[in-house]
Amino acid sequence: MHNPASPTDTLLPALARPAIQSLGESLIREVANTGMGRADVLPFWFGESDQPTPQFIRDAAAQSLGSGETFYSQNLGRPYLREAIAQYLSDLHGREVSAQRIGAVASGDTGLMLTCQMLLSPGDRVVAVTPLWPNLLEMPRILGAQVERVPLAVRGGRWTLALDRLLDALTPGTRMLILNSPNNPTGWTIDEESLVAILAHCRRHGIWILSDDVYERLVYDPQLASAPSFLRHYAPGDRIISVNSCSKAWCMTGWRAGWMVVPEALEADLGKVIEYNFSCIFEPVQRAATVALQQGEAHVAQLRAGLVESRRLLVQALRAVPGVEVPDAGGAMYVFFRLAGFDDSLALAKHLVSEAGLGLAPGAAFGPEGEGWLRWCHAVSDGARLREGVERLARFVQRATA
Repeated sequence: MHNPASPTDTLLPALARPAIQSLGESLIREVANTGMGRADVLPFWFGESDQPTPQFIRDAAAQSLGSGETFYSQNLGRPYLREAIAQYLSDLHGREVSAQRIGAVASGDTGLMLTCQMLLSPGDRVVAVTPLWPNLLEMPRILGAQVERVPLAVRGGRWTLALDRLLDALTPGTRMLILNSPNNPTGWTIDEESLVAILAHCRRHGIWILSDDVYERLVYDPQLASAPSFLRHYAPGDRIISVNSCSKAWCMTGWRAGWMVVPEALEADLGKVIEYNFSCIFEPVQRAATVALQQGEAHVAQLRAGLVESRRLLVQALRAVPGVEVPDAGGAMYVFFRLAGFDDSLALAKHLVSEAGLGLAPGAAFGPEGEGWLRWCHAVSDGARLREGVERLARFVQRATA
């Protein structure tokens, strides 16, 4: 009896398109997956505070949920949230930001991807200041764009940007600059003079600026309300998109609540890409984000003070470990450091999990410039946990170099 061939015998393998297949997997997740769930591991690999979302923010969401606000809302967010974001930014930066320029989005991560969807086409040239959170480097590649990296460097014991090198890389025909300040993973924070020079250069050449501002409130200088911002210098017609989130400064990582500030001309197009990606944010999350922005300054101040102290404690302890280099930085919630003689950061991070019970992010996760480095999130309220982590690191180094 003849058995006909299966229809699948003649089909090509069911694969994603090449641009997706070529994407790198998260090395942070790769390390974390080796230790998540182990009670003996101290985890400092992810970028989030160990504190839950403040109660008053959770209460706003619970009240919204209890009152039945479970329906669709506007693509760009409820007017009350857009207005709250606009007022918050206007007060923070001393420049009016219109609510019409605001789009409320399902996380800062989503806002970054939406920006790439709106602006990038296959073959476009993108320049990024690196090392950098891997999502920001892979998003342009999903859309077929090419990314050129301009690395930060350690000079005088501090993370610094070679401004001339960046401006040289921003050639006519460059479509977009991606800049994250304060930077994940290094903590590098741009200065006002460099920001103004970059903006003037991008204006001359018509280059879009995608500014990832998620850490802008988390600066170590108590005299600064926030890091230098392109929004303070925005003029009509500027090609600036600022993406931000409630995740870091308000301890709302799991909520997935963010926003975008776009030029006036992009408002309608932003609504379209939101519709075709996630339609709208869950309203209880919008209520929570609104309350966070309107009533959360005391919490932000407390978090910032805690980060200053936890960084001081961690840096001091790390610098006492033989072979450790810890450059200074201006903000975020990370210490980016390296150990002399350990060049493979992924292997080192895995060994630290398995042999020392210490969970850190490998520098290679943030690009080739991060190889040999480790990222330690110090958004930890218990200083004893940080000290215990450093003691585990020191014991590991002693055993490995004996």
